[in-house]
Amino acid sequence: MLSHIYSCGLSGIDGFQVCVETDISNGMPNFDIVGLPDAAVKEAKERIRSAIKNTGFRFPAKRVVINLAPASQRKEGSGYDLPMALSILTATEQLYPDEPDQCAFFGELSLDGSVQPINGILPMTISAYRQGAKNIFVPAENADEAAVIDDINVYPVHSLNELCNHLCGNEEIPVHKVNLDDYFASSAANALDFCDVKGQENVKRALEIAAAGNHNVLLIGSPGTGKTMLAQRMPSILPDLTFDEALEVTKIHSIAGLLTKDEPLITHRPFRNPHHTISASGLSGGGSTPRPGELSLAHNGILFLDELPEFHRDSLEILRQPLEDGKVTITRVKATLTYPCNIMLIASMNPCKCGYFGDSRHQCTCSPLQVNKYRSKISGPLLDRIDIQVEVSNVDYKDLSSTEKSETSAEIKKRVNRTRKIQLERYKGLNIYSNSQLDAGMLQKFCPLGDEENAILKAAFDNLGLSARVHSRILKVARTIADLEQSERITAAHIAEAIQYRSLDRKYFE
Repeated sequence: MLSHIYSCGLSGIDGFQVCVETDISNGMPNFDIVGLPDAAVKEAKERIRSAIKNTGFRFPAKRVVINLAPASQRKEGSGYDLPMALSILTATEQLYPDEPDQCAFFGELSLDGSVQPINGILPMTISAYRQGAKNIFVPAENADEAAVIDDINVYPVHSLNELCNHLCGNEEIPVHKVNLDDYFASSAANALDFCDVKGQENVKRALEIAAAGNHNVLLIGSPGTGKTMLAQRMPSILPDLTFDEALEVTKIHSIAGLLTKDEPLITHRPFRNPHHTISASGLSGGGSTPRPGELSLAHNGILFLDELPEFHRDSLEILRQPLEDGKVTITRVKATLTYPCNIMLIASMNPCKCGYFGDSRHQCTCSPLQVNKYRSKISGPLLDRIDIQVEVSNVDYKDLSSTEKSETSAEIKKRVNRTRKIQLERYKGLNIYSNSQLDAGMLQKFCPLGDEENAILKAAFDNLGLSARVHSRILKVARTIADLEQSERITAAHIAEAIQYRSLDRKYFE
């Protein structure tokens, strides 16, 4: 007897349909799984055998062959346990599921037949929906995550026995529904607010520009000036995630196994803050079958690298291409996968090893050679990709002791949202969502300059020794500054302010 049950596998952040074919034939009792299974899939034999017996069904004392089609694509993980068990029960005529081609099954089996949660349910649900599945059966703990997709019936399954009773019509499993508005409404507001930061108005201005145009930022200053404090408050002024952006972020976190039962849909922009000892693979992603790294986990959000020069040089150089392309491609023996990483990079660093070079309150103890050696850890090509570089100076006691409330994150966010809306309207239909994504061909169209603006930019280009990449990034930042002021035209003042955010190239990195 031959049976077909459908499931899905994962390739990067996308799913693909898997047909579980089971053939039962006479011969010596044997159980084989073919179709490029990994070790976790091969080990399913004993889990399936025990789960079927402990659920009260009969495991066939015959030759059992399961093929996971397409056989050319590698199958990984324990999520095929449930469809393989159902395929065996169907092939032995112990079960007669209706319209199996419109159903998809996912789940790991325990020896007693209970169904355990798996990673990657959301991208697999999306894949099943696109393949025409109307009903999906998932582990009960994954039901909220799967149910964020409309127009598909999600059935939470606790055990193999419960599922078989449902398919036989003995006891129906109710369809699981979630209210997406509740998730977005209950998305906790960031507890860290810019109103808590005393002084540093110039840095707040730079960060507001960065949030409005999705620009990368480098904060340079002595220890204790508030670099980390400012960076941690950036999520509070970023635009809210759209539903499509939330799905993209959730898919990546689902594959990485970072979703919790209480948060099946990520509704706030990620803020990833890896330690400086992280490896290059930890940043970009890796493993025998590549998994998302910190770059991809920060997709549509912020990657914060504190103490930038302390990171390994090879880890920092990994950032160069992803910052340009918005994606990272990882090649390993078993697979080549591409993960999205449209991020805002925020980095902070001290001006020297001791941290007090140029500080008016402390004496720097580093020699010129030590200062240069410390700064040389940051390569020129990486600096070129950072749009805004701002110096964070010491805060005066007058500002620290002031009881006057600073501007709140909510007020800043209103201006950021207004500016992003202007950009969305301008770039409608171009698959561009912020000024930072403009390519060279679009700069002439969307960032035209007059004679006065061109003269200012030419003088800065010649005197500061700027590269062509920095020239284009100054134009993008100037475009964002103009949008913040709701100006259709980029003026000399906008160009001058954008150039100011590149002046540290010459002061610190000559």
